Amino acid sequence: MMIRVSLKAVVFAVMCSAGLSVSLATSRAADYTLHTVAEGLAFPWSLAFLPDGDILVTEREGRLRIIRGGDLLPDPVSGLPDILAAGQGGLMDIRLHPDFVQNKLVYLSYAHGDTGSNQLRVARAQYENGALSNLEVVFGSEPMKETPVHYGARLAFLPDGTLLITSGDDFIHRERAQVLDNHFGKLLRINADGTIPDDNPFLGTAGARPEIWSYGHRNQQGLLVDPVSGRVYLHEHGPMGGDELNLIDPGKNYGWPAATYGLDYSGARISPYQELPGMEMPVEYWVPSIAPGGMTLYDGDAFPAWQGDIFIAALANMTVRRLDMENGEVRDQETLFAEVQERFREVRTGPDGYLYLLTDSADGRVIQVRPGNS
Repeated sequence: MMIRVSLKAVVFAVMCSAGLSVSLATSRAADYTLHTVAEGLAFPWSLAFLPDGDILVTEREGRLRIIRGGDLLPDPVSGLPDILAAGQGGLMDIRLHPDFVQNKLVYLSYAHGDTGSNQLRVARAQYENGALSNLEVVFGSEPMKETPVHYGARLAFLPDGTLLITSGDDFIHRERAQVLDNHFGKLLRINADGTIPDDNPFLGTAGARPEIWSYGHRNQQGLLVDPVSGRVYLHEHGPMGGDELNLIDPGKNYGWPAATYGLDYSGARISPYQELPGMEMPVEYWVPSIAPGGMTLYDGDAFPAWQGDIFIAALANMTVRRLDMENGEVRDQETLFAEVQERFREVRTGPDGYLYLLTDSADGRVIQVRPGNS
């Protein structure tokens, strides 16, 4: 299925006259066409593009699916670990090792355990011909969680080959995001084999978890590394308001819950402070919440006007936000793809230069965003 979105008002008029309910979110930077690549996915969470053209898609329900030649294959990938599919937990992010062509390694984040005692895990395994083999757990969050929520679970590789992992605050342990003896509300950095890099910022701090790279986070479901500048961006869900996009500096404190723009779900104030000395301020924040999902920095050729911009999938807002970036700062912001009228879990830049969107539902879709003239 394809949807053409044009800047010409006549298109809107024709569609409305045909009795269609349409919300056109036209881009100031480019016209685009939306093409459904695959549908029938159970709450798809993330995707990875293989060198042979296949696409791997994680389903939160605990399956890893293959899209080949525009078709969703019926059989899921075999060899996955035991996965807790409950609440917000399940099979979540997927990343290819930077040397995937040589070593065939993929990294998966997922919930493990039961609803009363569980953790975020990251495992790596070799992928070939629809199967995982030699699976090895390289990280498990500690201590165990009592709720199946706020996992974070995003993965990204740094240029030096180390792996970043977002680990959420478990909702009921938000105060522990300010304490370094646990993995709640932290951005973590490990070597690709699960060992600890010897230059992590808290290695010499008594009682601190050696994996910690930054702290004071809530539920961080967006993470990217700018391949040109090396900047690391992380976004996190606020409570009722206060979603944040942060530019990460190792060893720094990002405030949650001591400083926040959000309120508790009861309407009560979490903190009287929106900023505090010694705590980093966000690059951007949203009140009310947009409930941010995945995030990508666009570096393709299909949309030249979008080069270097950050795209953030939004769940509650059912749009994708384009942030016009310059030197690490947001110059402007645009709302896109509202005409889809679905929750967006993920946005990625494909090797073909197109954007790929995942919709968050029991009948989720992979949607490809092409230029309007393609």
